[in-house]
Amino acid sequence: MITPELQVSIVLTTYNWPQALEASLHSVLAQTRPPLEIIVADDGSTQATAEVVRRVQAQAGVKIVHSWQEDKGFRLAKSRNKAIARARGGYIILIDGDIILERHFVEDHCSSARRDCFVQGTRVLLNQELSTRILETGRVEVGILTPGVQNHKNCLRSPLLARLCSWRSRRIKGIKTCNFAFWKEDAVRINGFNEEFIGWGREDSEFTARLLNSGVRRQNLKFFALGYHLFHPMNTRARLAINDRILHETIASKSVWCSQGIDQYLG
Repeated sequence: MITPELQVSIVLTTYNWPQALEASLHSVLAQTRPPLEIIVADDGSTQATAEVVRRVQAQAGVKIVHSWQEDKGFRLAKSRNKAIARARGGYIILIDGDIILERHFVEDHCSSARRDCFVQGTRVLLNQELSTRILETGRVEVGILTPGVQNHKNCLRSPLLARLCSWRSRRIKGIKTCNFAFWKEDAVRINGFNEEFIGWGREDSEFTARLLNSGVRRQNLKFFALGYHLFHPMNTRARLAINDRILHETIASKSVWCSQGIDQYLG
């Protein structure tokens, strides 16, 4: 069990969806255990996103950092590296700006943190109608019987079931960094996310592969640290074949380091 002094930085990715970002930020501020800080990893959004960050920061009890980079296409790996490099917390929780957190989310992650492990959480998939209603009303009233939920079992939070149904593995399959936690020092040791990845897809799996190759284990977390994923259209898969090749090379070579990583942003 990790001590209560654990310092957590939330790294929240976003790109030109200020309404969803605002809802996500407010869900972080409503946590039973607030993080040390929130770092918004912005992959080139317009001024509307900056205005949301300023407005929410004015009423926040924790520091919100806006880490912005120029819009040159989908560069999530670079955006996350810049944000993680600025993090003051020793423990990083990654979420996406279209994820709304259940109020025990950070508390659950803190109680699940283990040395030499990263944590893969789950998400509750919401359909378009339910997502629109949540954004319009600002209320997240989602349960296992709520219409518009695609995977109802992920709505259930239970510390007992979490202990019984969470397990460790060395698998890459099913990695989703919209609900994902790790120690900053472990990420720095493998040089963070690989910025060879441009366009959607596989940068999270490749990051995970190098963590596993370095000896960090995967902890799967079920029925705990719930996140509600707002509906949105799928991103283009135009570069997926190229990104798949980079991932397969990392797996085949058992690499633990990438040449284009977080080291360029560290002091």
